[in-house]
Amino acid sequence: MKKETEPSCSFCGRKKKETQILISGIEGHICENCVGQAQQIIDEELFQKNKKFQFSLPSSVKPKDIKTFLDQYVIGQDEAKRYISVAVYNHYKRLNQSKSDEVEIEKSNILLVGQTGTGKTLLARSIAKFLNVPFTIVDATVFTEAGYVGEDVESILSRLLQVCNYDVNAAQHGIIYIDEIDKIARKGDNPSITRDVSGEGVQQAMLKLLEGSEVLVPPQGGRKHPEQKMVKVDTSNILFICGGAFEGIDRLISTRLNQSKVGFKKGKAQEKIDEENFLQYVSPLDLRTFGLIPELIGRVPVLVHLNPLDKTALRNILTEPKNALLKQYKKIFKSDNIALKFDDAAIDFVIDKAMEFKLGARGLRSICEAIMNDAMFELPSTPGVKEFVVTRAFAEEKFEKANVSKLKAA
Repeated sequence: MKKETEPSCSFCGRKKKETQILISGIEGHICENCVGQAQQIIDEELFQKNKKFQFSLPSSVKPKDIKTFLDQYVIGQDEAKRYISVAVYNHYKRLNQSKSDEVEIEKSNILLVGQTGTGKTLLARSIAKFLNVPFTIVDATVFTEAGYVGEDVESILSRLLQVCNYDVNAAQHGIIYIDEIDKIARKGDNPSITRDVSGEGVQQAMLKLLEGSEVLVPPQGGRKHPEQKMVKVDTSNILFICGGAFEGIDRLISTRLNQSKVGFKKGKAQEKIDEENFLQYVSPLDLRTFGLIPELIGRVPVLVHLNPLDKTALRNILTEPKNALLKQYKKIFKSDNIALKFDDAAIDFVIDKAMEFKLGARGLRSICEAIMNDAMFELPSTPGVKEFVVTRAFAEEKFEKANVSKLKAA
């Protein structure tokens, strides 16, 4: 008699006793692991390729609706949210304008100026959730002038192509957020005598992208795959949003306003200046003095400042948004069947320390991690714990034990 063999997966070869489920077919079998991997391949290949971008907003969506959506994720910064809502709304209008129209709507690229931790990148990520056009976030610090170590500015478009699976038409109607734009400022207000390969050279190379022109883009990065075929991308309909902290520009603004950061000049009467928030008076002249070339400033006509965060804003950031930090910790503990609560006094302690270190919203997470790390390590393996309350005394004790010297502002 023919000896019966133990059935095994036709894909990975595992025996039936090594699997939880072995599904039989006409010609063979498949295990649960291979089914899961096959589903993942289907999701990545089929669904992504068939993803369709829409270049129009529903007629019911207006700029106020976009701002209302942003309010769910970003606390405060109403002026910045208004500017971005209008820019995105008009971007969709540009995409759908008739080519026969005599009046052509030009795009208005945006520059966000604000201290670290005030929500520049969060605004970009939040608007990406709302949109149905290709959207990508790139970091300006990695770019260098063509021919030098680093990435060429054309790789900005390479990343946008990757987002839309190399659909050139979709990429030509997308939105790009360029973060840390202030890090490519030239060293002085005067043009460089020698090569400034990671500053002014990058700014010069970005001009054609921001203005709108046909650019030859290496889909996989030009230096790693020099033999690849270039893809032509027209940037005329791509909206660029730039953001940067511009550390030190407040001193330039105070000098221009003939103001001292520690007081006011005596003399003729002048408008009262808010010395705690000089960024609200930022102008293109200040950006030029900081190190951005005039040609780049002219291609980013909408200049928006973000206000520094006060105690009320920090408290709201901790508790109100959909992905608020305290809600994240509660969800982490809930997965271990532990109800987590925070006393108001403990929250006040976190806010006070965040104001002291001047790191904005990012400082909140650093402080909370220092306080909660021991609890997150011990409690999941401690039997019988159903509820845990974070008090001010607990917060102060854990914070003092943690190595937080690196958080302190210079």
